[in-house]
Amino acid sequence: MAKNKLSDDDSTLFRQMVGKVTTIEQDKVLLNPISSVNLTMVNQKRSLQETLTMEKLLKAEDHLSFLAAGLHKDVLKKLLKGYFGLDAELDLHGLTRHQAQRQLQRFLNDCIEEGCQCVHIIHGKGYRSENNYPILKNNLNNWLRQHRDVLAFCSASPKEGGTGAVLVLLHLTDKY
Repeated sequence: MAKNKLSDDDSTLFRQMVGKVTTIEQDKVLLNPISSVNLTMVNQKRSLQETLTMEKLLKAEDHLSFLAAGLHKDVLKKLLKGYFGLDAELDLHGLTRHQAQRQLQRFLNDCIEEGCQCVHIIHGKGYRSENNYPILKNNLNNWLRQHRDVLAFCSASPKEGGTGAVLVLLHLTDKY
């Protein structure tokens, strides 16, 4: 492709209009600089959130359920009765909270990519957790509620793990 050559008059006019130009030493801009004040505020917010969620913690035998806005309550009944079938399963037993979160995210992304509609996730009851508050169960409850493709979930039937597992209904993408 041929370059267009500017005339001397156009070049002079351009330089007059642009004005003085200085060389940029660094091309990166820190939009939100981290300071000790910001970190303190983040830690205070995190501490407050943890305190608020401590009041709502589920115990080992508590049932989980969630239904996205706009869905009929019968969806949970159908989910529990196996109306949607099971397309995939994930077992989170023995994982740390961080490992479980990574596995869950990867699993859900893969399921959505593959067109899975209903999945079974085993989190365990957390009987060995401190104060009988199961860590994975409580975290899973929050993580699933925040995931944009989760339409509904509920604790599984006793034969599928009961309160130690959940059945999750996923939004099918347009390509399926």
